Amino acid sequence: MKYNILGNTGLLVSELCLGTMTFGGKGHWTAIGNLEQEPVDQLIKRSVDAGINFIDTANVYSEGLSEEMTGKALRNLGLKRDELVLATKVRGQMGKGPNQTGLSRGHILHQVEESLRRLDTDYIDLYQIHGFDPFTPLEETIRALDDIVHSGKVRYIGCSNLAAWHIMKALAYSEQHNLAKFVSLQAYYTIAGRDLEREIVPLLLDQNVGLMVWSPLAGGLLSGKYKRDEKGPEGSRRVEFDFPPVDNERAFDILDVLHPMAKEKGVSVARLALAWLLEQPVVSTVIIGAKKAEQLEDNLKAIEVTFTADELQKLDSISQLPAEYPGWMYERQGRDRKAQTEKYHTKI
Repeated sequence: MKYNILGNTGLLVSELCLGTMTFGGKGHWTAIGNLEQEPVDQLIKRSVDAGINFIDTANVYSEGLSEEMTGKALRNLGLKRDELVLATKVRGQMGKGPNQTGLSRGHILHQVEESLRRLDTDYIDLYQIHGFDPFTPLEETIRALDDIVHSGKVRYIGCSNLAAWHIMKALAYSEQHNLAKFVSLQAYYTIAGRDLEREIVPLLLDQNVGLMVWSPLAGGLLSGKYKRDEKGPEGSRRVEFDFPPVDNERAFDILDVLHPMAKEKGVSVARLALAWLLEQPVVSTVIIGAKKAEQLEDNLKAIEVTFTADELQKLDSISQLPAEYPGWMYERQGRDRKAQTEKYHTKI
């Protein structure tokens, strides 16, 4: 297992992160998974034994039950808290009242206490806003997050599912007022969905913000269970819960390349899809989740996969985004400078 520095911090996180969305199965989360405590303990133990030190959850997963089961597993296994990096999130609906959702100061200050209680810990390593709240001024959210960092309840803050301009606005506000800054973004990114590369990836690289990838297998579509013109197996996640949205034609074009490549290498399609993400310089960690031990075992082996230059070129070619403005104009206007990189041995 390799470890990467998370954004502009000194925090080292494993290149694979264990996701906990399959823990519990309460409410509509049953479509994702409904693991009970014993298999949860086993998954966490195997992950830690494999070198994973990063566990990601959220207050909304199974209506808080995922956090509770994660905290209980750490106690049951006798794991050292200071050797693990625990991440959770705030934003979603956690009650029936109008103020039981969003990113207001009140909701954040209440929910961080609830997450600490459920996780049975004194501090959260990475506390992330789970998305955009159109009601709450960004400044209010940032100042509330800064307060819980200074209180010692949270060590770093991150964001998830934001547009590039939201992230940059938040970073600039924090910089201007000397407040805690987002050190990471948790976002959807996969070889079958590379939209992140248009605006967000350049921003993350420029501002040295870490990237945590969620749903790296496109909601199971890249698990190897799906082929063109075939319905997925009964009970599979994509059949039960068709999310995140995917351009199926493009995805199956990619799978048409992945299936024979996987067969030739003697690995699963899922392993290839995960390994492709690990090749991307912007990626800090890839979040993997599992319902069964064998799924976890297969995902863990993604770190062993290597690609030739030709294989990477083939995957990049079949999965690359169609050109959009102003990207195609940047490419056209930048040809002169690109030529100068070779002449003067500089980088752009």
